[in-house]
Amino acid sequence: MSKYRDLIKNKKRIVIKIGSSSLMHEGTGKLNLYKIEKLVRVLCDIKNSGKDVVLVSSGAIAVGRATLGLDNHPEALPLKQACAAVGQAKLMMVYQKIFAEYSTVAAQVLMTKTTILNDVSRTNAENTFKELLHLGVIPIVNENDTVSTYEIEQVQSFGDNDRLSAIVSSIIGADLLILLSDIDGLFTDDPNTNKDAKFIEEVSVIDGSLAAMGKTTSGSNVGTGGMAAKIVAAKIATHSGADMIITNGDDLDNIRKILNGENIGTLFLANQSFDFDLIDMIS
Repeated sequence: MSKYRDLIKNKKRIVIKIGSSSLMHEGTGKLNLYKIEKLVRVLCDIKNSGKDVVLVSSGAIAVGRATLGLDNHPEALPLKQACAAVGQAKLMMVYQKIFAEYSTVAAQVLMTKTTILNDVSRTNAENTFKELLHLGVIPIVNENDTVSTYEIEQVQSFGDNDRLSAIVSSIIGADLLILLSDIDGLFTDDPNTNKDAKFIEEVSVIDGSLAAMGKTTSGSNVGTGGMAAKIVAAKIATHSGADMIITNGDDLDNIRKILNGENIGTLFLANQSFDFDLIDMIS
């Protein structure tokens, strides 16, 4: 076992990001309630162990699409935002109900790029997270797709919830970010198309050659993030002082295994930079 893996056991403030593809049944595009219940149980157990935990959850548009009975992924921006409005409410209703079964309070935090770029808004967000965690609440974060076009259009901003989760890690001072993906971690190439692709267990420095390994496509028809987005997220998180791990979200026991120090997923080691400027990274 890597000495760095063993240190994961001591992490105190953890951000976990789950994508749309991990929340939905692949065949129907509807919520996978079994997985959501298990995710909530894992999060509550982390909290009960004395750690702070924040969930960054995608899924608003996908849930809204299923709720409204749309067979295809919506293309028109107003329709996407309407799906987000319907889906975000339903998704939070499901989360709140299951969290309540474990005697835990969850809170919704919706953010936009402006939240971070504006000094007052960013400070307000920091203070809100701080107070929620102090009160023992588990914040559930998503981009506010109903009013923001950033994630929907994938322009230079949050662009995806991988990047958003890294930004949240930065502003709350998290020491670990776990990205639940549809792949086991980082490979030298896409393992779905290249059988010779090698798995990378640990990354200490994010350089140009590593960034080139990232793929801009996602294997799911409900998500927006690919490996390139996860590498950008790793740069933000590690330069902010947090370790980051990419692991497969198909098996939610991977979270428990990671926190027990097991060698699961790809570990990006914290490499805090005093020259790091969060605003420059997302402007």
